[in-house]
Amino acid sequence: MNWKSKHLRLDDDALVKQCQRGDSEAMSRLIYKYQDRVYNIILKICNNSDDAAELTQDTFVKVLENITDFRGKSSFYTWLFRVACNEAINFCRRRFKVVSQSLDSGMAPPAEMSDNDPARLAQQKEVIALLTEAISRLDEDHRVVLVLRDIEQMSYNQISDVLGLELGTVKSRLSRARSMLREILETVLT
Repeated sequence: MNWKSKHLRLDDDALVKQCQRGDSEAMSRLIYKYQDRVYNIILKICNNSDDAAELTQDTFVKVLENITDFRGKSSFYTWLFRVACNEAINFCRRRFKVVSQSLDSGMAPPAEMSDNDPARLAQQKEVIALLTEAISRLDEDHRVVLVLRDIEQMSYNQISDVLGLELGTVKSRLSRARSMLREILETVLT
């Protein structure tokens, strides 16, 4: 664990303890710190911005309601993302709703595409749309692992903690998800 992540963990630990004592300012700081990341992960799971906004609120309400039960066996970040993923997965299961949503929400364009060349911008949008469609075709279990690892750049251990899966299961699902994505893209591109 590097200095920065250790410092952030200590900061989260202190804020959580303050929240557990009823400090609403501390909870506001945690929400502010993580709201965009929680929204983005939920958006990539449920593929609908309105649903993601509502589920983000639901996630923080659930966390606030249960903050006194948080024992620190994992980091606050991991616990928060577990709650967020569970909220999104349960919602998707209830609604059986799959709607395409662009992956470029919150993502900066690659450096070589940052100029305003219309041809490059059109090409980038086409690639993002193609990837979005391909990812939406994956089944839920594989899509979630792929999004957490390849888009959110979580470690295998973090994904294991967030989803409550064995490390080997995470790795095999990710491998299978990438293989399935490759097959989908090959079919689309041929």
